[in-house]
Amino acid sequence: MALLLALDQGTSSSRAIVFDELGHVVAQAQKEIRQIFPQPGWVEHDPIELWTTQRDTALMALLDARTKGHRLTDVRSIGITNQRETTVLWRRDTGEPLAHAIVWQDRRTEGICLHLRAQGLGEVVKARTGLVIDPYFSGTKLKWLLDTLPGAREAAQRGELAFGTVDTWLLWQLTGGRVHATDVSNASRTMLFNIHTRQWDAELLALLDIPESVLPDVHPSSHVYGHVNPAVWGGAADMVMELPALPVGGIAGDQQAALFGQAGFEPGLAKNTYGTGCFMLMHTGASSQPSANGLLTTCAAQPDQAQAYALEGSVFVGGAVVQWLRDGLQAIKAAGEVQTLAASVPDSGGVRFVPAFTGLGAPYWDSEARGAIVGLTRGSTVAHIARAALESIAFQSAALLQAMSRDAVAAGGRPVSELRVDGGACVNNLLMQFQADLLGIPVVRPKVIETTALGAAYLAGLSCGVYPDPQTLASLWQTDRVFLPTLPRPRAAQLMAEWEHAVRQTCLR
Repeated sequence: MALLLALDQGTSSSRAIVFDELGHVVAQAQKEIRQIFPQPGWVEHDPIELWTTQRDTALMALLDARTKGHRLTDVRSIGITNQRETTVLWRRDTGEPLAHAIVWQDRRTEGICLHLRAQGLGEVVKARTGLVIDPYFSGTKLKWLLDTLPGAREAAQRGELAFGTVDTWLLWQLTGGRVHATDVSNASRTMLFNIHTRQWDAELLALLDIPESVLPDVHPSSHVYGHVNPAVWGGAADMVMELPALPVGGIAGDQQAALFGQAGFEPGLAKNTYGTGCFMLMHTGASSQPSANGLLTTCAAQPDQAQAYALEGSVFVGGAVVQWLRDGLQAIKAAGEVQTLAASVPDSGGVRFVPAFTGLGAPYWDSEARGAIVGLTRGSTVAHIARAALESIAFQSAALLQAMSRDAVAAGGRPVSELRVDGGACVNNLLMQFQADLLGIPVVRPKVIETTALGAAYLAGLSCGVYPDPQTLASLWQTDRVFLPTLPRPRAAQLMAEWEHAVRQTCLR
C-alpha cells in the first residue's frame, strides 16, 4: 500500500505523520519549538530550529513506520503544510537566515500598516489580495526586515536574498537550495499576491519597496515542486538507501490544507481548526467572494490549474488561552486539566474572558485591543475563569460563523448548515458541545482529526498518482461524532450579546 509523508510545521511544534493511502495514520512524531518574545507584541522563531525539528520528526516518523513493518520504498511523496504568514529571509548562497523568523502573531509592523491605511490603500489591498492591511500578513514583515537589517535591502536588490513563508523555507532545505517556490494558498497570505491574476502584484511590491527577485515562484498546491536531496537525512545512511529522491508533491498553508483534508472541495462547506488560534474557512468555488462582514477572501488549496477560493476568519488566540492558564496564570499544571476544571462548575458564573493578547482578528480587526476578564464577583473562582477561557474559543468562532453565513446569504447562497471541526482542541467534548449550542447547527468531528497534515498528504498523493481526483478523497472522509445543539436559540443569542459587550470593553480606542 502506498504511503505519504506529511510535514506539518506549526506555531508551537513541528510534526511529521505517515499516512497510508486510505488516510489512516501509520506513524507520527512531534517536537515542540521555542517561542521567542524579544519585547511585548513581538513573536519570533529560529528558522534553523524550524528546519531541524521538522527534519528530525520526519526521520522519527519514517523509522517508526519501518519498525511497524512498512517498507519505506512505499513512500511515494511528501506534502508540506505550515504556519502561514510567518516570514523568513535568508541568503541564497549559504542558506543562512538573516534573522529570526517573524511569526504571524507578531504585531511590530503596526506602524507600517497605519501609514498604508492613512494613504487610503485599504480598498486597493482588499480588492487585489482579499486581505485587510494588518501586521498579521507577511508583506509588512518582509518590508520591516529589509528596512531594519543592515545591508539587507541592498543585498535583496542584488538578488542575493530569498524570502519565504515556512513552506518555502522547508522546501529550500529539502531540495538542497535548488527550489525556491510556494503554492497559491501561502502566496495569498502575503499581502503581495493578486489572487485574481495569480501573480505577484507589481504595484503592491512598489508600495512596500520589495524587489520581486526575493519572491518565490508560485504553483498549484498539488504539484511536483522538486525532489529531496538525500543528503538532508544526514547520518541515517540505512534510510537513505531505502528512500529514493522523494518528490515534494504538495504544499498548502495549514488552514487551506485542513479544509482540503476535511474534503472541503465544494462551495458552502465550512471547517474550523482549533489550534493555537482558530481558523474558519468556507469554500466558495471558482469565484472569489468579497466579504462585507470582516472576513478575508483567500485562495483555497488548488489541486490543479483551476482557481479555488475561500472565505476565512481568523481568531488569533484560541487554544493558546489554555497555554496562558498553564504558564501565565498557573491555574493548571497541564493543558489536559482544563476540561476537568471547567466542568467542575455548571457555567462561567457570568465571567467572560476575551483573550485579545495580540489584538482581535476577524471579524473585529482591532490590533490595539487587549485581553480582559470581565463579570468577576466575590463568588468567581479559578474554575469559572477556566470555563470562561474555554468558552472564549467557542464565542470567537461563533462570531466568525455568523459573519460567514451573512456573507453567504448576501451572495445568494444559504447560511452554513454544518461545521466540520479539527485541530487539537476539537477533542474537548465540553468545548464542542458549547460550540454547537452557540451556533445552532451540528458540529461534526471526523475520525481523523489531523486534517491539516492529511490535506497535505492528499495533495501530494494527487500529484504522484496515488489518487485520481479529489472526489476519490471525499469518499475517504468519515464522521467520529456529531454534536447537536441543545440550547434554546434565545439563550444562545443572549450569550452572544454578552460576549459582544465584553469584546467592546477590550478596545482601547
